[in-house]
Amino acid sequence: MEYTHLGRTGLSVSRLCLGTMNFGSQTDEPTSHAIMDEALAQGINFFDSANVYGGAAGKGATETIIGNWFAKGGDRRERTVLATKLYGATGDWPNEGKLSALNIRRAIDASLRRLQTDYVDLYQFHHIDRDTPWEELWQACETLVAQGKVLYFGSSNFAGWHLAVAQAEASKRNFLGLVSEQSHYNLLTREVELEVLPAAQAHGIGVIPWSPLASGLLGGSVRGQRDGKRRFSDFLAKQLEKHRERLGAYEDLADKLGHQPGELAMAWLLHQPAVTAPIVGPRTPAHFEGALKALEIKLSADDLAAIDEIFPGYKTAPEHYAW
Repeated sequence: MEYTHLGRTGLSVSRLCLGTMNFGSQTDEPTSHAIMDEALAQGINFFDSANVYGGAAGKGATETIIGNWFAKGGDRRERTVLATKLYGATGDWPNEGKLSALNIRRAIDASLRRLQTDYVDLYQFHHIDRDTPWEELWQACETLVAQGKVLYFGSSNFAGWHLAVAQAEASKRNFLGLVSEQSHYNLLTREVELEVLPAAQAHGIGVIPWSPLASGLLGGSVRGQRDGKRRFSDFLAKQLEKHRERLGAYEDLADKLGHQPGELAMAWLLHQPAVTAPIVGPRTPAHFEGALKALEIKLSADDLAAIDEIFPGYKTAPEHYAW
């Protein structure tokens, strides 16, 4: 396994991050525990969750599954860099969502109980809260650090200017601020290249891409549908039709380069300088295989140019749309 620092911190994390969103919703607890055991066995030490994950099992169910896994011992907690998130409402009463100081206090305590741990390594804001001033938010976060409940803070789904403002406000308080940003980033979704990635690099914020395979569309969807091996929801079926020509060309390129499409898509992300660790969300232990193979793929400048020809990206703003 390869490791890197999370943003500008001294914290070492694996180049792949285990996403746990399926735990409790599509993957039962014994299988979830087996996946986490396999992740550690493969050297993956970076796990990501959120206080609203759980699906039909209920919000918080995913954190509970992780907590029960930690309770088995065997240095599971000590070997894991644990990330979770808050923002989404966990109930119908006021102040049970978003980023007020009150909800931050309540949400971290509830997550720690479910996770059966006394601290979270990385606590992430799942979305920007336009109603809460940064003075309030950072003050609440400083309290969590002082209490030993959180070590680092990150964001998710922020715009570039949100990252800049967050860091400016943290700097006023001599506070570390954000060390990571979790963004929707893959070959089909590259808008973050305009301003989010440049802002993250300028401020020493590590980027953690979610949905690296575009919900499976980059994993051989054209051939999978043609051969009757893949079925898609109505939304994804429409996306497949919209991008069929490009996806077909991409799958042909993957064949030419000698890689599976999903492995190539993950490897492409790992070659982007702003990226710390793409999130891999396996439903079974076997789903790790393709992601791990991506770590071994080295792409040349010509390979990257061929991929860009199929899926054009964005220049850094403002050069993308101005001189």
